[in-house]
Amino acid sequence: MRVSFYTLGCKVNQNETGALAQLFEQNGFTVVESGESADVYVVNSCTVTNFGDQKSRKWLRRAKRENPGAVTVLTGCYPQAFPEEAAAIAEADVVTGSGNRRSILEDVMQVVNGERDKVVDIRPHQKGEAFEELPMDRFADHTRAFVKIEDGCGRQCAYCVIPRARGPVRSRSEQSILEELRRLADAGYREVVLTAISLLSYGRDTGTCLADLVERAAGVEGIERIRLGSLDPDLLTDRDIARLAAVDKLCPQFHLSLQSGCSKTLRAMRRPYTAEQYAAVADKLRAAFGAGNVSLTTDVIVGFPGETEEDFVQSMAFVTQQKFLKVHVFPYSRREGTPAYDYPGQLPEHEKEARSRRMTDAVEAVRGRLAQAMAGQQAEVLLETPLSSTLFTGYTRQYLPVVVNAPGHQSGDILRVELGEWDGRRCRATAKV
Repeated sequence: MRVSFYTLGCKVNQNETGALAQLFEQNGFTVVESGESADVYVVNSCTVTNFGDQKSRKWLRRAKRENPGAVTVLTGCYPQAFPEEAAAIAEADVVTGSGNRRSILEDVMQVVNGERDKVVDIRPHQKGEAFEELPMDRFADHTRAFVKIEDGCGRQCAYCVIPRARGPVRSRSEQSILEELRRLADAGYREVVLTAISLLSYGRDTGTCLADLVERAAGVEGIERIRLGSLDPDLLTDRDIARLAAVDKLCPQFHLSLQSGCSKTLRAMRRPYTAEQYAAVADKLRAAFGAGNVSLTTDVIVGFPGETEEDFVQSMAFVTQQKFLKVHVFPYSRREGTPAYDYPGQLPEHEKEARSRRMTDAVEAVRGRLAQAMAGQQAEVLLETPLSSTLFTGYTRQYLPVVVNAPGHQSGDILRVELGEWDGRRCRATAKV
């Protein structure tokens, strides 16, 4: 039988889709690309915004319309956060949540075998539940491996529905993670990215911490680069920073979650830090890793309810002053089920989009200046996507995108280069002999 997957959302979702694909393959299924005919269609949903829910429903309708005899599956955060709404979707033959992934195969086979017309199997998250282990030993079309180490979030940000969708913090066992890293190293992966819903919450339920794990991961032979996913600045302690800075294999690029550069807006968002406190943590990272060596990236929301023009300008000034190498800019998306949905001062869509464009223009100008200033420096690049038999794209340890001509090399190699001109998308680099 053939199965096709469609994934929305974050790196954790992408990781989990890979695990589900491997689970289906281990049970006799053939995984096919999107657009090919299949017997089972699975959408792994994201529910951060209403648009994500709409995309999931639209994809299910299309799959059912074009393949009326196939089994369609809705899984992930959308059903977990809004179970009644998801269960009522007529085009979904199987509806499961984010907490019982291994059961999805059994649920699908009940419909395939004609035992049931529809299966709704959404299990509420429970306090004290364990991290769910899933198989994950390979990553199609990737030279970096994404390793999920934690699930769940204990935050109550005003705009976010993720705690409702993902449940309480639960950490994967260190032994399991290190065993997976060894398998990945044996499979040829040289860079791993540790991902989670709340990365710095790792180990808080099991008596360890992220720094412990990074130190031990660095001891895995064959793994040459370790990269971290998104970090909450208020959870990053001085001791964490000192310990991480001592790990040579750790890439000095930190995605430090911001959301707004205006402290007033951060309070409204229920973020537990001010812009000034954020800046202090960023400065500590620069001091520990070297201002010329470390790079910071972040996320910013514009147009949050009650954000005035003055607030926005203040946020934009803060963001540009921080000199982020990359900023993901999002116009605020009103999400049912969150406190901010009912906040007064909701901005019109055209104003949110206008602020998003202004912020994007400002941060891209900073990105260009930073990248151009690196011209002439040497760096190590992990070769990723081949553009020809000799031309590759890739990333430095600081996560600067490059393109380099590297005859005799292949994807997955780590190559020393001299950085050149920034073309607006990538830095053109020259391989060093």
